[in-house]
Amino acid sequence: MLVVIENWLLGIISFGNWRNCFLYSVETIETFTRHGLKPPPSFCFWSSSVKIKGRKRTTETGISPLVEKYWLQRYDLFSSYDDGIKMDEEGWFSVTPEEIATRHAERSGGGCVIDCFSGVGGNTIQFAKMCHHVVAIDIDPQKVELAFNNAKIYGVEDYIDFIIGDFFQLASSLKGDVAFLAPPWGGPSYKTIPTFSLDLLKPKDGYSIFQAAQTITPNIIMFLPRNVDLRQVEELSWLSSPPLNIEIEENHVQNHLKGITAYFGGTAFGKKMEVRWGKTFTACGLYKQTGHNCHS
Repeated sequence: MLVVIENWLLGIISFGNWRNCFLYSVETIETFTRHGLKPPPSFCFWSSSVKIKGRKRTTETGISPLVEKYWLQRYDLFSSYDDGIKMDEEGWFSVTPEEIATRHAERSGGGCVIDCFSGVGGNTIQFAKMCHHVVAIDIDPQKVELAFNNAKIYGVEDYIDFIIGDFFQLASSLKGDVAFLAPPWGGPSYKTIPTFSLDLLKPKDGYSIFQAAQTITPNIIMFLPRNVDLRQVEELSWLSSPPLNIEIEENHVQNHLKGITAYFGGTAFGKKMEVRWGKTFTACGLYKQTGHNCHS
């Protein structure tokens, strides 16, 4: 028989993949049939004798309304999410999407990477997958526990030293080939700000965070909001003498701009920093979109 769900409800069934599957009501099906029409192909139906109990579309237990939209993107955040990935509420809107984290790892160049604000481990895992040694630091013990769990899911926990501590207190005693900075952006509300200032980064302003990282290495990767003030990002390179090379990259997931990555020192492709603002750059590699050639 033709199985349908009444009142636009999604069904639960013991077999089949119902993700992205939308079902018409009985009345709607009858209307199509009465007029000799077939439902659009984007809607799917099952022929089965199994009875299906209808219910409204829900998220998993413990997902708050604040992070529901991020839960719907969970496979962009962790492709192995269903294997036991664990997140806290802040982690949902703070973790770097896996595709972008992989890009960061590819660009890091190897060696020892210091993940200065590791959170639930999105970037840490991808650095470790590239067979780098990673020092993952977070001040929140719960986040370190979650990151360790998530690293085990990907089988890379042996490549990572997890540290519970304040990055600013630890920085002067750390040494590494690359410092990775993805400090908190202040929550989802960052999107409502026309131009995001580095002063809004947490737990300190972007200049203080960058200077702390410079005590470790001049090779720094910094993941920032898509609406960040690029002039301020460029200013960071001038905190060193001589100024650091800099490359700025747009990061997209499924054609949506998710953030900006700034590469400094040896992680940058640019040999000379010459910037003409208005998204026109004079050096190839200084500003480009992920997966595309650089602008002229």
